[in-house]
Parts: sequence; C-alpha cells; structure tokens
Amino acid sequence: MEFSEKEIAPLSSIEVWEDDVLLRYPEEDAPKKAKEEYRNYDNPERDTVREFYRLNHKFQTFDFVKEKQAEFLKFNKAEMPIWEAFDFLNTLVDDSDPDTSLDQWQHLLQTSEAIRADGHPDWFVLTGLLHDMGKVLCLFGEAQWAVVGDTFPVGCQHSDRIVYAEYFEANPDAHDSKFNTKYGVYEPNCGLKNVNMSWGHDEYLYQMVKDYLPEEALYMIRYHSFYSQHRENAYEHLMDEHDHAMFEWVKKFNPYDLYSKLPTPPDTQALKPYYEELIKKYLPSTLKF
Repeated sequence: MEFSEKEIAPLSSIEVWEDDVLLRYPEEDAPKKAKEEYRNYDNPERDTVREFYRLNHKFQTFDFVKEKQAEFLKFNKAEMPIWEAFDFLNTLVDDSDPDTSLDQWQHLLQTSEAIRADGHPDWFVLTGLLHDMGKVLCLFGEAQWAVVGDTFPVGCQHSDRIVYAEYFEANPDAHDSKFNTKYGVYEPNCGLKNVNMSWGHDEYLYQMVKDYLPEEALYMIRYHSFYSQHRENAYEHLMDEHDHAMFEWVKKFNPYDLYSKLPTPPDTQALKPYYEELIKKYLPSTLKF
C-alpha cells in the first residue's frame, strides 16, 4: 500500500491534537485558564487539525494496522532503561507549542503527580508517568497521524461520532463490504480484546507493557484516546461486560491526562527517587521498543 502523503506534518506540534480534544470535550470541573492563556485557535491552526484528521482517516485502514503491528510489535528497534526512554522522548519538544514550554517528560510527571496527590494506587500513578511514552514512534519515523489522534476500531463501519468522520469517505475500507458494516469482521459484543484499534501510541505502549501492569492500568493506556467510546458511547455493540467495567478506569484517568498541564516545571530531581523505586516495582530494568 502506498502512503504518498505520509511525510506531511500538518500539526505544528503533536500536542496540538490534545489541545483540540480539550476544546471538544471540556470538563466541567477542570481547572479554568484565563482567556488569554488558551491557544489561539484561529482558522489556520484549526485547518492543521483538520488536515491531520484527513490523513489519519484516509490511511488508518485494517490492512495498515496489521502492517504496523507486524513492523513494530517485534520490539526490535531499541532496548533501553525507562529513564533513557524518557530522555529519548524529550527530543520531541517543539518550541512552536504556545501552551507549554515543558518537555514530554515533564508533562508525564505532572500527570502522575496529579494522580498521586489524589491518593490513587501506585500503579495508577505509574500509568500517568508512562501513558504517552508510545510517542517514541515519531522518533522511529512514524507520521503524526500514525502516532496521535483519536483512536477507533478498524475492520468495521466508522462511527459518525468520530471527530471529522466525513474524512472516512477517502478510506478504502469505507467502500469494502468486508469492513463497512456495523460489525465488519467482528461478532456482536465480542469484547475489545478481539478488536483491532487504529494504530498509534496507545496501542504500541499497551503491547509493550501488557505483561507488567494491572489490567486497569492497561485499559487506561490502550483506550485513553478512544473518545468515540468513552465520551460518545459509539461502540457499545463491540464491547462486553468486562470492557464496560474497565472503562470506568479509563474515564477516571482522562481528566488527569488532559487537565494537569501547568506552566511550572515539576522538581524532577526531588521526585526522581520516588519514581525510580516505583518503576523498579513494576517494570524490568530495560524495555524493548
């Protein structure tokens, strides 16, 4: 399959996608910013978001996902300790993002510290620290639209509740009778464990750490970008009872991810000993990427 538009980078920063989510799904009790503090979403900036989703919805096909699973889930790109992976991730910092001058590591640390402050279990805190680590896909040459973005099932009909759903018209699966029905290649209430999700940092990290963390944490990681379900309930027909129970944890996690960004950097050196011990408790000394 040819992806001639793969090198297009429509977003000035991959974090622009998260800022767009904030606009689409504001939390009633989220910390409020002053008007002048918000990203300026003039038409040109919003156009880059639309371009991002045009590419995402055009190319995220069932076959594309299978190809990426075969390529990246061998985990043969690199092997490194978690702390080295965080340093690796920090090369994604983009000075064009006006909402924060913090690097990726500091965003993860702010998320985990907000979870910790609310007294949640330590594995929940660790999930906050790790949840975006799959964005290292960018550093392996993946295009933005194959790293971030709202995730959705592939192999069945695209819900009209997915953001910019009109762009699926250019997706070959939308015109393939094997994939364009309500259930597609799946069975009713088959459970999300049997469903292929669009490719990105959520699925990649889930597959990386699935043998080490509690199931609640794994649901948070794997489905935190699945907004068409945990905000819109668009895929009830594929979920089983266990999915519904676990999605209560996904819903608990998302406000920490989206609304914990603050302009003041965390004190990394002061916090590092705590997180070193926490990582050692749950994860091996190195991870394969």
